[in-house]
Amino acid sequence: DKDRASALLAEQLGARALLLLTDVAAVFTGWDTPKARAIRRAAPDALQALEFAPGSMAPKVEAACDFVRKTGGFAGIGRLQDAPAILEQRAGTIVTNEGSEIEWAETE
Repeated sequence: DKDRASALLAEQLGARALLLLTDVAAVFTGWDTPKARAIRRAAPDALQALEFAPGSMAPKVEAACDFVRKTGGFAGIGRLQDAPAILEQRAGTIVTNEGSEIEWAETE
């Protein structure tokens, strides 16, 4: 899929960051429910322990986690218009090996 191909290309190019840009601000648990919560930052193992829609966010989460594990870099998932802020780790969901838990966004 396009997310896995992007991660593989970034890895082969020696990129330190991978941005997976979409039409939502971040990765959410409970998407499209009153209990939806945005994830601000997460380690790969913690993020992959959660469930995401197979044809939607799951491929992005898998690609981001694989990239981070293989490269030690970071991956960001979020909106196209937020790309500069995601690259600066100020927006979206940041997947990184730093830490081991989920950090939830304050508000979205």
